Amino acid sequence: MTSPLRAHWPEYLIEAAGLGAFMISACVFGVLLFHPDSRAYAALGNDFTRRAVMGAAMGATAIAIIYSPWGQRSGAHINPSTTLAFLRLGKVTRADAIFYIAAQFLGAVAGVAISWALLGNRLTHPSANFVATVPGAAGALVAFGAEVAISFLLMSVVLAISSSRFQRLTGACAGLLVAAYITFESPVSGMSMNPARSFGSAVFAAGAFAPLWIYLLAPPLGMQLAAALVPMHARRGCAKLDHPPDRLCIFCGQRPTTPPPAAANLRTAR
Repeated sequence: MTSPLRAHWPEYLIEAAGLGAFMISACVFGVLLFHPDSRAYAALGNDFTRRAVMGAAMGATAIAIIYSPWGQRSGAHINPSTTLAFLRLGKVTRADAIFYIAAQFLGAVAGVAISWALLGNRLTHPSANFVATVPGAAGALVAFGAEVAISFLLMSVVLAISSSRFQRLTGACAGLLVAAYITFESPVSGMSMNPARSFGSAVFAAGAFAPLWIYLLAPPLGMQLAAALVPMHARRGCAKLDHPPDRLCIFCGQRPTTPPPAAANLRTAR
């Protein structure tokens, strides 16, 4: 019997690469929009506008990862909370969940490290601080409650849409929620929903480890509640945010229904 690591290592690497790419995007846009020496910082004028642009950028990044060929293969969880919710619903095996989560944490740390190498001291500036997620002025308990709420809503939407005839819109809806949360909710909790994302920044950022418990506990709790309360008819979908028929799926066993381009061209030549 083939071990999960040997059979599914490409999906695990994709999860690491996906969250690494997300973190690089977050760091680049964090510096571009919030560093006081940036032209964009001066041009945008106020923090709400900067958050709106940041939200649009990160929402678009999430959508691009989800609908990319790699994201379509792994399912583009890029979030331990998402993987754990699908595990609760029986859509992911325990072994795959362990390796997915390990890959996500490693990818997040690698993404921030690469960003630091590219951006240098601009990323360490207090205005960027490795795009660390920290509670707002209302404090840790309010931030914890906000993280539970936004994580619950996101997973509820993902489960509802992914099990409907609008399944292909799941990734777009998730990206739009990310954009809206960064724009409107981030002053309350920092807007994480992702333990690996917050951990990746906290490894490098000053003062980010103290509130890390919020982002390690609240997002999984919110998504677990969504998985527990989802109606039976919304449990039909697979553990992918986009599930095209021409992609291998390690969760439901789907095989591609159309030959790859190389095979098709070979048949035509014959």
